[in-house]
Amino acid sequence: MDVAVFILVVLAFVALSGALVRLVRVPLPVLQIAIGAALAWPARGLHVEIDPELFLLVFIPPLLFGDAFAAPKRELIELRGPILDLAIGLVFFTIVGFGYALHWLVPSIPLVVAFALAAVLSPTDAVAVSSIVDRNVVPARLMHILEGESLLNDASGLVMFRFATAAALTGSFSLAAASLTFLYAVAAGILAGVAALIIAAKALQILGRIGGTPAEAQVLVMILLPFVSYLIAEHVGASGILAAVTAGLLTGTSGIFRFLSVSARIQAMSLWSTLAFIFNGALFILLGLQLPDIIRKVPPELTSRHWLFEPALTVLLLTLCLIGLRFLWIWIGDIAAGIAARLGKREAEPFGFRARLAGSVAGVRGAITLAGILSLPLALQDGSAFPARDVVIFLAAGVIICSLIIASLALPRIARGLVEPGEDPGAAEERRARVGAANAAIAKIERLAGEGEEGEVAEARLAVADSIVAGYRRRIAASDEAEEARTEAREAGRLELELRRAGIEAERTAVRAMFRSREINDHTMRALLSEITLTEALLKTRRDRK
Repeated sequence: MDVAVFILVVLAFVALSGALVRLVRVPLPVLQIAIGAALAWPARGLHVEIDPELFLLVFIPPLLFGDAFAAPKRELIELRGPILDLAIGLVFFTIVGFGYALHWLVPSIPLVVAFALAAVLSPTDAVAVSSIVDRNVVPARLMHILEGESLLNDASGLVMFRFATAAALTGSFSLAAASLTFLYAVAAGILAGVAALIIAAKALQILGRIGGTPAEAQVLVMILLPFVSYLIAEHVGASGILAAVTAGLLTGTSGIFRFLSVSARIQAMSLWSTLAFIFNGALFILLGLQLPDIIRKVPPELTSRHWLFEPALTVLLLTLCLIGLRFLWIWIGDIAAGIAARLGKREAEPFGFRARLAGSVAGVRGAITLAGILSLPLALQDGSAFPARDVVIFLAAGVIICSLIIASLALPRIARGLVEPGEDPGAAEERRARVGAANAAIAKIERLAGEGEEGEVAEARLAVADSIVAGYRRRIAASDEAEEARTEAREAGRLELELRRAGIEAERTAVRAMFRSREINDHTMRALLSEITLTEALLKTRRDRK
């Protein structure tokens, strides 16, 4: 019962945070962490012990799968060079640079443990990045690089974290063995994601052959896909995170959706967006719930005369060190890309100083860092306590919060003016695609309308075709290059939507009136209201796109 009440309380505050974020005007992850900390701060407040393995299994696969599914695949492929440079090269650069800096700043932390903390701090949080970074103020190319990096560097960072932890436990480290294990974790993780996708496709095919299979069963297969990919990879000692990301990246292009019914597709999209909001919110609230206990247990190694000032200063310096290392690596990568472009007689696309700084500040840390650092063992193989465990847990939590706060405060100011005013290239591409699709539909309908029977049936066919074609022509007019034509089409569309909304409201009122007068039962009312709601949602989508 206590667990059930705890889950309900967390879900209630996730919903509350969605409303409060509009009032307090801070990024949603920061607000949810603050809510979690406030709930846990009193002595009798909410407290929960996180099992890192369970935490990773429940939260990380679905969230990374959803982010990978939504990521622009074409841009990720085009930018694979800088993405892999950050997702792999920057991870190793961070481990070395930050590890030595931490050992110098806090000598009580052994170097190998400092490397372990650096490894678990190297992954950026895909969820936090997408919540904080505004796509309208950051150049599209930089945003795509940040998305791709945050999807891939979790695997490399956690694999290196395991190596460093093993070295701390055994006192030995083999570069050759670590390299082979890393390559195996990556390759097997990718294969596990592909295998899970094949299993899901076969399951959907079997369900499709069984007549009358409910759409909910098909939706459940899609919901289980990221968890299955993660578990397969972990079972064979590979990267479960990379498996979930691989499954998400390939889902949209694998053709698996052709095995889903129309109803199942609609339900899956709607349910997945709801689950993503719930998992995101619960994840950051749980992160906030850990902070009071971590802060109360400030390690004595970080304090001498001032209980709070010195630990806070240490956390700030370490966070700035991470930002500085990112900036240096992005700058070096920019120079290398420029040299390679000149050698290849291509045009270079360097980032300016502010774009590099924005990319550095946007590298926030989040849930994977906390889950990883909490998985540190309590004792060494000889039974003695794991060295500096409380210190690195405190520092990891502090860097998570500090990186979120710095990004929330500084990024909007740094990024202001980086994007030139004018039409978004993505919006222009979408407009051209709409026109092309509408023209193809018109040609097909007009060809079909001219075929077949004669007489009254042919006249009816032409009348229906004219009505449908008129809708497509309005869509083309709304996407016209000429502003005057687009304005006229938008006004006509606005009037049409206004009348359709009025009709929908009248339908809803009539259905409820018939239910109250007992002309229809509640089952019929729900069926009709569901259809009306779906129509209303489609109209809202049309309105938002205008």
